[in-house]
Amino acid sequence: MSSVLLIEDDDNLRDAFGLALGRYGHTVTPAASGSTGIAALGSGTFDIVVLDVMLPDVDGFEVCRRIRSDSSVPIVMLTARGEDVDVVSGLETGADDYVVKPVQPRILDARIKAVLRRTAGATVPESAREVHGDLVIDRDALTVTEGARRPALTRTEWQLLLALSERPGQVFSREQLLERVWGFDHLGGSRLVDACVQRLRAKLEKDPSAPRYVQTVRGFGYRFGPVA
Repeated sequence: MSSVLLIEDDDNLRDAFGLALGRYGHTVTPAASGSTGIAALGSGTFDIVVLDVMLPDVDGFEVCRRIRSDSSVPIVMLTARGEDVDVVSGLETGADDYVVKPVQPRILDARIKAVLRRTAGATVPESAREVHGDLVIDRDALTVTEGARRPALTRTEWQLLLALSERPGQVFSREQLLERVWGFDHLGGSRLVDACVQRLRAKLEKDPSAPRYVQTVRGFGYRFGPVA
């Protein structure tokens, strides 16, 4: 059973999603605004946050940014439109997945469980300490250091880094990374990969515009290194 913080201002949708997710085995805490959602997260522990973009006080993007400033709790964003600007904005602020409304509760449940499965996997360490130039990945301690810096990665970013660094030099397509890291495939899923790569570069690279670790192979996908 998972604990879900549902931040949705539409009373009917909030009630419907809450009841349906409860039947699917989740414990749901509802919040009708961004501010009440942030307050609930500060006073409780949740396995995942389902966050609507259009909120009456603080919009979902800002709520996501505030959550990400001190928490790696998985976030699934709900957007009323499937436009790239909404989707990419959500992913760039740190969301782990997005769902376009209207959405059937069983689909939302499936996406929640998919995110929880893969983020749970990120907490299972492997006995390995990898050194790639100035970058040190410690799978036992679940830490990464780059020189004197220790960037704080979300669980999704951590899993993406592990997927790439396990096989330095190998090129992974976006579809392969989507399956390895997110555990599913769906239309537009490459945007999840690209946005997560951008966030990872911003945290790891001295110059994200000229990445040393997470490199683009134009027309194919991404690879880890080799470090120059």
